[in-house]
Amino acid sequence: MTRKSRRLHPDDLELWGRVAKSARPLKSDLAKAFDTPDMTEQAFVPAPKKPRPKAPPQGSTVLRPSPSTAAVMHDLAPALSDALAGAAVGMDKRKFQRMTKGKLQPEARIDLHGMTLSQAHAALNGFILRAQSQGLRLVLVITGKGKTVADDGPIPRRRGALKHDVPQWLRMAPLAGAVLELREAHLRHGGSGAYYVYLRKARP
Repeated sequence: MTRKSRRLHPDDLELWGRVAKSARPLKSDLAKAFDTPDMTEQAFVPAPKKPRPKAPPQGSTVLRPSPSTAAVMHDLAPALSDALAGAAVGMDKRKFQRMTKGKLQPEARIDLHGMTLSQAHAALNGFILRAQSQGLRLVLVITGKGKTVADDGPIPRRRGALKHDVPQWLRMAPLAGAVLELREAHLRHGGSGAYYVYLRKARP
């Protein structure tokens, strides 16, 4: 049985045409979601990387001084013994050899142990000037070798302040003009904890 085609009435055709013109395609929520730009396509700026510390070359050794070594490194001045031993001889050479061998007996001595630096400086000035005025030639100045102290601050402290300061005082006014020779004492007179000071003759 064949189906007869149905023809629309002209009024129906006109109505259908109006509906077709006003029709718009529908967009679902899913379609709207795909209308946004893809996040994976947005520009991505990576965070700057922190530079890593460079490792020392292979085979190299990093030296870190021990506390005892670091304390020694603070003192860059040459050893007093070496400095005094290398100084030119100003007195009679035969007397100088006898003095350094401990064969000359000091005529007077002063012990600066237990004094502050200011007290020791004043006492040394008075002692040397009196000894010269009395006609003495060889005197002994005892300073001690100094005690080892811990380096507990940003400014290192030198071991044996008196031992290092006394030679400087003897080369300064008012004692520089009175001192002819300065050397470390022989062991029998105190060794590195004392100094021989050979005086000039006092002017009349």
